[in-house]
Amino acid sequence: MISALVYADEAAVAYDDLAAARRAAGTTWVHVAEATDEEVAAVQSAFDLHPLAIEDLRGDVRAKTEEFHEYTFVLLKAISLTPGETTFEKEVTARPVGIFIGRDWVVTLGTGPPGPIQRVMAAAERGDERLLQRGPDFTACRAIDVIVDAYFDLLDEIETDIEEIEEAVTVSTDSDIIENINDVRRDLLSFRKQVWPAREAVGLLARGDPKQVQPQTEKYFRDIYDHLVQIADLTETYRDLVSGARDIYLNTVSQSTNEVMKVLTVVATIFIPLTFVAGIYGMNFAGGPYNMPELGWTFGYPAAMLGMALMAAVMLLQFRRRDYL
Repeated sequence: MISALVYADEAAVAYDDLAAARRAAGTTWVHVAEATDEEVAAVQSAFDLHPLAIEDLRGDVRAKTEEFHEYTFVLLKAISLTPGETTFEKEVTARPVGIFIGRDWVVTLGTGPPGPIQRVMAAAERGDERLLQRGPDFTACRAIDVIVDAYFDLLDEIETDIEEIEEAVTVSTDSDIIENINDVRRDLLSFRKQVWPAREAVGLLARGDPKQVQPQTEKYFRDIYDHLVQIADLTETYRDLVSGARDIYLNTVSQSTNEVMKVLTVVATIFIPLTFVAGIYGMNFAGGPYNMPELGWTFGYPAAMLGMALMAAVMLLQFRRRDYL
């Protein structure tokens, strides 16, 4: 659905006709959530938007800022964690949002369901003076700000997952833990791919390169840029935490395996002499060409068992001396 507002005389007036909204005196804001092809074509025709910008909005293009003759085009991604469509429990979903900043108008086009920008539009309809008085660049700044604020919400969700993983790796070696670790690492990698281009795109606005950005609005874009720098740093920190949790998990699994091997070593050490003695006594020497004198000795069997015990004790002492046990 297309929403059109015109700011004039400290009031916001809704318009149904895009052409009339474009011609009206004041600052015009047109917002479309879940834009259909017909709605995009209508907005493109009313504001003479370049086909390449529309193509970028519809395609899988990284965030960027591009200057045209009559307006500046900003492409950002609205990012959220949604239930996975494949085998993943949650995955990062990025939906393009196009922001066109003109001399006295701003157009925001979203390809996903209504999001934070709707709240800014609702504030404008109620008569937010900051939006009414500061022009289209400040309106665009508010729209970008709420998109970036949603990045913090996503990081909070990932942080909660990391805390659960860190608690689990110290008490369990369940295979589900490594799957959760890999899921979070994948989410952080996908998120990082969206944040870094967004930082570059907002950086151009923060420097005031586009002529549509007024000097008094640059400080607000710089504040958003600082937020993106903070988000990028948090993303790298969380990646390090997840890598550390994976190392702890692998060390725990390795230690558990070593404990099992120690037990098996002790068992093998005890049974190797027994197997040796049984192998000798299992040969039928009596009455043959060979002779085992201890077969007729009263203490032959006890002496063989004592020898076996001594052999096992010597082997265990050697293992302990070399820190195998």
